[in-house]
Amino acid sequence: MAKKIGFVGVGLMGHGMAKNLLAKGFPVTVMAHRNRKPIEDLLAQGASEAKTPRAIADASDLVLLCVTGAPQVEQVVYGQDGLLGAFKKGMILLDCSTSEPAMSERVANDLAALGASYADAPLARSPKDAEAGKLNTMVGADEQTFAEVRPVLEAFCENIFYMGGVGSGARTKLIYNLITMGHAALIAEALCACAATGVDLGKFAKVVGSGGANSGIFQLIVPKILESGDFSGLNFTLANAAKDLRYYNRMVADVPLTAPMGPAVLNALVSALNSGYADGLVGHMVASHCKQNSVELGK
Repeated sequence: MAKKIGFVGVGLMGHGMAKNLLAKGFPVTVMAHRNRKPIEDLLAQGASEAKTPRAIADASDLVLLCVTGAPQVEQVVYGQDGLLGAFKKGMILLDCSTSEPAMSERVANDLAALGASYADAPLARSPKDAEAGKLNTMVGADEQTFAEVRPVLEAFCENIFYMGGVGSGARTKLIYNLITMGHAALIAEALCACAATGVDLGKFAKVVGSGGANSGIFQLIVPKILESGDFSGLNFTLANAAKDLRYYNRMVADVPLTAPMGPAVLNALVSALNSGYADGLVGHMVASHCKQNSVELGK
């Protein structure tokens, strides 16, 4: 019999995840949200609805979180009508948020005291991949909990990577995002430099695409910019990217580790946020860098 799933965070990523859980036969209860469109769509597909995290836990064997970050995880777990008050022995919290490892460990310890389990399983790829059931995830949990959550993750993930104990999934995701956003920051500066020094952008893109500097991030961001001035190729907000880099910087500072690139990448993200792109996507770092240098990007 499939586990009863409670789902908190039916947003851009969460809608596709919940849709695929329903399609695979899992009973799903979603938490009410002011954005009714994804909720109503899931209800039409057979989901149930609950008004609070506690009510979600009461209706579930496993609760899946997909919220923005550590403050939201803390509110859902420990806040008024939070999950912690309703968790019982044998229940599982599967946290797919990109949060802080310290928060993962705190929640895991508090759930363990109740006889419940925890897994951190942050996600990679896009909302489009969530709808298609082709996300990537990196999981931190004990081996028994990982075995229990794997069938749930398989409903919406193409690749599932077991990284080790609690917190290892969160740590992996933060380091992964250093590379992702680092690529994006370098691309922004490089395209601006091309435009400023007279290097043909289309020809430059072909050079990169045929060499070792090529990357998945380059191919997500650059072709759309050159074809139509569309900066949305990487559908991830600057605000969330900056949040993740702050988490990364705190994590490595606690080691402590000499890590100059994290602050540099965060600075590039914050610079874009503060130069007119507060609601922008990661690709808007290109537009921001050109704007700050009074460079016309062109094509």
